[in-house]
Amino acid sequence: MKSFTINSNDAGQRLDRFISKSLPNLPQALMYKYIRKKRIKLNGKRAEISTRLAEGDVVDMYINDEFFEKSETRYDFTGASDRLDIIYEDGNIMLLNKKAGLLCHPDDTEYVDTLISRIKKYLYKNGEFVPDDESSFTPALVNRIDRNTGGIVIAAKNAESLRILNAMMKKRCIKKLYLCVVHGIMERSEGLLSGFLLKDEKNNMVRILSSPAEGAKEISTQYRVLDVDREKNLSLVEVRLLTGRTHQIRAHFASIGHPLLGDGKYGTNRLNREFGYNKQFLYSYKLAFDFDGDAGILGYLNGREFEIGDVWFVEAFKNGSI
Repeated sequence: MKSFTINSNDAGQRLDRFISKSLPNLPQALMYKYIRKKRIKLNGKRAEISTRLAEGDVVDMYINDEFFEKSETRYDFTGASDRLDIIYEDGNIMLLNKKAGLLCHPDDTEYVDTLISRIKKYLYKNGEFVPDDESSFTPALVNRIDRNTGGIVIAAKNAESLRILNAMMKKRCIKKLYLCVVHGIMERSEGLLSGFLLKDEKNNMVRILSSPAEGAKEISTQYRVLDVDREKNLSLVEVRLLTGRTHQIRAHFASIGHPLLGDGKYGTNRLNREFGYNKQFLYSYKLAFDFDGDAGILGYLNGREFEIGDVWFVEAFKNGSI
């Protein structure tokens, strides 16, 4: 017999989900049988498989020792780089300055050295993340940024923070501002772009449409021109995403004839070659928490704003060295 006391990260999930993660060697059919036969109890009593667990609950399992055995674990994230640019950190969250070229999550080209792997390694070395003590939660990213774009990424250190931040992100209570350099001089110094974005999964691209279409999602992109270089026909623009879709900024500006400088996917290679850049001029440089309603344990973040003050291309634009 073995007992498990539910911690804050495991609270809120179903009993069967907790058991499946805690005992991956236990067949599902056998798990349901043990729950039905009261060989798995919750707080000393029989429980339904769908019962939601609360912090402090005790799950007793009267089952064979073989199902508790764990093979020696080697964590993949320990192979990640130690390099992390931390903007802000407390007991619940981290704000990271992700550099262009680094993946947020693994893909077919890179599995080990990603932003989330670096975060897990950092927290593991600091004793804040002990995988063997967690049945279901691992540190997670709340937002993502394309590999070739840099900027602020939020990471949640615990399940409650992740739940709150995900909810606030859906309600658009976390404001994200970007800086970019686009080809051409915008007709208006500020404005709101709208349209519909259709993803092309096969080619990892998107198209911007002017009217609704099957599978297309509505998008809104707010912008403000900060500076212009008429000699080089470039504009420095601040952008606020009112919707956060794949490649939204890059595709939206390209669709109105102002592609981002250095963008090889949605831009114009002929124009990019003139400047000699092969990476897009786009950075998620500012983030503000503007919570709508109770933010629970993260209430102290409401009204706070964080900014990266040394975006790599801003000074070059202002002094004309681009």
